[in-house]
Amino acid sequence: MLSDFKKFILRGNAIELAVAFVVGAAFNGVVQSLVKDLITPLISAIGGKPDFSAYYFTLNHSRFAYGDFINSLVSFLMIAAAVFFLVIHPLNKLIEFTSRLKTPPDPTDKKCPECLSTIPISATRCAFCGVKLKLAK
Repeated sequence: MLSDFKKFILRGNAIELAVAFVVGAAFNGVVQSLVKDLITPLISAIGGKPDFSAYYFTLNHSRFAYGDFINSLVSFLMIAAAVFFLVIHPLNKLIEFTSRLKTPPDPTDKKCPECLSTIPISATRCAFCGVKLKLAK
């Protein structure tokens, strides 16, 4: 049982997941700092202090702090926008750019001119209809 546990822990997926979790936690700190230290003060400088925590209403002696919810929602939207515009969008553009530089692989199959089935490119006879084919050069 101990050797099975060792195999489980040392499998690539478990280690990759652990590394992704640690990197994700560190990245979370970077994004939180970006939003808290740069974006929120910028918004505050333009439109005033964005703090809604003082907003609430009372119903039957119960306090509903909808201002905290608004703060959380605004914070989430700012974090999501920062991640999208500073990470996801540039990464997608980089992947798109690098994929344009790659040459497509050589085809491995072709269509039969008679029955339009897919056959290997080096075939001299169609496996489906039996028509004799010219060898591809």
